[in-house]
Amino acid sequence: MTNSLTRKKEKFAPLHPPTVTMYTCGPTVYNYQHIGNFRTMILSDILHRVLNFDGYQVKTVRNITDIDDKIIKNASAQNEPIDKYTQKYTRTFFKDLEKLNILPVEVNPKATDHIQEIIDYIKDLLQKGLAYEEGGSVYFEIAKFPDYGKLSKIDKDKLKTGTRILSDEYTKDNVQDFALWKATKPGEIASYDSPWGKGRPGWHIECSVMSQKYLGETIDIHLGGKDLLFPHHENEIAQSEAKTAKPFVRCWVHGEMLLVDGGKMSKSLKNFYLLQDLEKRGFEPLAYRYLVLTAHYRDFLNFTWESLQSAQNALNNLKNLVLAAREQKRTTLSEEKLEKVNHYREKFMAAVNNDLNTPQALAVLWEALKSNIPNQDKYDFLLSADEILGLGLDQVSDTKVEVPQEVQKLIDEREKLRKEGKFSEADKLRKKIEREGYKINDKPKEGSSGNL
Repeated sequence: MTNSLTRKKEKFAPLHPPTVTMYTCGPTVYNYQHIGNFRTMILSDILHRVLNFDGYQVKTVRNITDIDDKIIKNASAQNEPIDKYTQKYTRTFFKDLEKLNILPVEVNPKATDHIQEIIDYIKDLLQKGLAYEEGGSVYFEIAKFPDYGKLSKIDKDKLKTGTRILSDEYTKDNVQDFALWKATKPGEIASYDSPWGKGRPGWHIECSVMSQKYLGETIDIHLGGKDLLFPHHENEIAQSEAKTAKPFVRCWVHGEMLLVDGGKMSKSLKNFYLLQDLEKRGFEPLAYRYLVLTAHYRDFLNFTWESLQSAQNALNNLKNLVLAAREQKRTTLSEEKLEKVNHYREKFMAAVNNDLNTPQALAVLWEALKSNIPNQDKYDFLLSADEILGLGLDQVSDTKVEVPQEVQKLIDEREKLRKEGKFSEADKLRKKIEREGYKINDKPKEGSSGNL
């Protein structure tokens, strides 16, 4: 894995093998999660699956941030209690995870269920002289942590020690002592009792408390989107390591952002998409999962409707290959073909174990499927690979996958050319159809239609 802390690709080794402790920064449920958020969830799931496949016992935690500035503001505007406001977004998040075939994690802790643990954690930081109280709020003093900035490699000259910031989110140009506990503002609907008066936890302290409660003081893997690297993860390191005097995370994994039509996703640009928006256009959620796998997690992925259509076509083709293989009897493999199957398996695992190189893994998969090994062995390989890819190929129904209208037109046109004996032109159309993610298996009788 590429460790964001060292900026190097390192051979992964857990602290207490065969157990791996893994924490993923989950959603802040102030609204529905967009498809960019789910790119991070898919990354976490792929890593979870690879570790499982490699024989590790993965203990996974993914939090729910159900209290923060945006939640308070939006719930107040809608005149709803915090818990009622966040419930609908939390429910939809879990439904979307199921649609994307993302494995359940062991614990999904909510911040509001851990208020007392958060208060106790802050009290410890205060007792150690690492934090201070000001006006009912408590701040972490970044000057007391000499390693501040080691994850983000922030310029130490930008550290504004002794100054404070209440906002949960800020830029690298505004590095100040950050809030561990935030005093309740007049009229604010979220409020908990504390030794410092009515208030609520800051964003960063939540993850330190919940991750360490369920996974221990030192975690093997902490995963999130690259946008969380600073300030969120930097502040997690500071408060956690200052408190325990132990390494907080051994390997930080950050996924790159999703672009839409080459730019940032934005409601104002009308390119802000939820999973349900994809479904309304007739796409399967797992087609989006396939699209995510076509880019390396550390590279930008540009979402377009055309790229999603190509992913849907490829997924349909995989499903049809599964159905076709089910209908055939197994043949005995020659030594040569057995060696070829094993070769593909080894190449596939080498790809996913090389910093989760899913684009390379997909290339190996398609190479195997286009080879001359028997269909039943392609089927076995496909289902084995899908334990990691998570495309739901083991749940394909016996109904043929619907072919898009534009692809069906090409098939019909090709069949007409074949009947007219224009095989060269028909072959050009066959190649065009295959570029769309479909493969034609011609029936042996002359004049019969091709099957995908």
